[in-house]
Amino acid sequence: MPAVFIKTYGCQMNERDSEAVAAQLAARGYSLAPSEDAADVVLLNTCSVRDLAEQKAIAKMKALAGAARSGRRRPVFGFMGCMAQSRGQALLDQLPDVDLVLGTQKFHRAADYLDEILSGNRHRIVDVEAEKNSENAIREHLFDGQAKKSVTAYVSIMQGCNQYCTFCIVPYTRGRERSRPIADIVAECRELVARGVREVTLLGQIVTSYGRHGPPHPRHQPSSPDAKSPFVQLLDAVHEIDGLERIRFTSPHPKGYGDDLIDAYGRLPKLCQSAHLPVQSGSDRVLKLMHRGYNRQRYLGIVRKLRQARPDIGLSTDFIVGFPGETGVDFEQTLSLAREVEFDQAFIFKYSPRRDTPAAAMPGQVALEIREERHQILLKTVNEIAARRYERFIGQQVEILVEGPSKRNPARMSGRTRCNKIVLFDGSSRHHGLMNVKILRAGSFTLHGDPAIVNLQDSNGESCC
Repeated sequence: MPAVFIKTYGCQMNERDSEAVAAQLAARGYSLAPSEDAADVVLLNTCSVRDLAEQKAIAKMKALAGAARSGRRRPVFGFMGCMAQSRGQALLDQLPDVDLVLGTQKFHRAADYLDEILSGNRHRIVDVEAEKNSENAIREHLFDGQAKKSVTAYVSIMQGCNQYCTFCIVPYTRGRERSRPIADIVAECRELVARGVREVTLLGQIVTSYGRHGPPHPRHQPSSPDAKSPFVQLLDAVHEIDGLERIRFTSPHPKGYGDDLIDAYGRLPKLCQSAHLPVQSGSDRVLKLMHRGYNRQRYLGIVRKLRQARPDIGLSTDFIVGFPGETGVDFEQTLSLAREVEFDQAFIFKYSPRRDTPAAAMPGQVALEIREERHQILLKTVNEIAARRYERFIGQQVEILVEGPSKRNPARMSGRTRCNKIVLFDGSSRHHGLMNVKILRAGSFTLHGDPAIVNLQDSNGESCC
């Protein structure tokens, strides 16, 4: 059977979609190629959040097609995901070597379409139409025999976004919010645990909006203002799964952090003390232009409550610099928020105009050199703060879930703390599952530990996440 190679750009949702397509193809008899050079089918799962991501995917496809024209082999080439959804037929017009363009609600059609193309029954397929219940169509994961065994897994709980931030193309590429039933999600998590998974990450474009637009099941509809939100009800249900050790979720929206979710951090032991809380800007004026739905005071209130519930919580965020109309004063407010919150990590993006989004047509577009300058200033500030926070772990004993060899250095093992810090240590396959290590030093957003001395008496007796 043909060999397929999938290259993924973008977020964890894209990673999960790629895994599901790969599992679907493996079940159909396809093999998974180690590289595009060994593949009969090459699929690029694309991202549209920033122009750079789109340009990288297009450049990669051009390079693949050029290599194929100069060689003996002619693989099937395909685009999937957000850029495929937004550009559709235009990708075929621009790149005549492309055979398949598959939208965000059509991942489960990949095997059928590739079978038709490879058999010669169809040529150059484009399918970006909406499909009802597509959020329930793909549940496949890569298990033993298809890929290396993993103790962690992504579980998609919903698709789409109703937020319509003025800078964001995702609602147009992923569609309206559609949530899976709680029972189906729990069943998928149980199957993963039965296959050795110990940590699941629940995924959604705005994961905290789960079930709010069309409840997944009538019995999960909150009946009073004090009732738990559908998302917290889902957390409760997943928490009950025997054998599951940890629960994470991404990406949320600050508007979804009600008191019930904050309380969950204190009462659900399996819910990791980690929160990715995208702020985007520290300026109320810019937040309003972005259509974010909260202000600086509301955001800082959420941070305060989270740290009251879990003092050891790890906080990360997203920033956008150079949004249309952002002044020097607005940027200073973003810097001051970063200093006040002291994030453990932040992902900083220079504003990138996306076609057909309101922000692309706003007055006051910020010059690229100013965006670059602000990006470097904020990055330096965030890195200095994070370095101090990581140094606090030196000498501490932490619990990690060992995920396997480090991607950058396979001679070392890698694990993650409950507050989402990566820990590297010298080890082997005998180190697996949950274990304690003592942190010896801190690197750039990485901790280095030693599992051999964890049973020695610590000088301060402290233990953290």
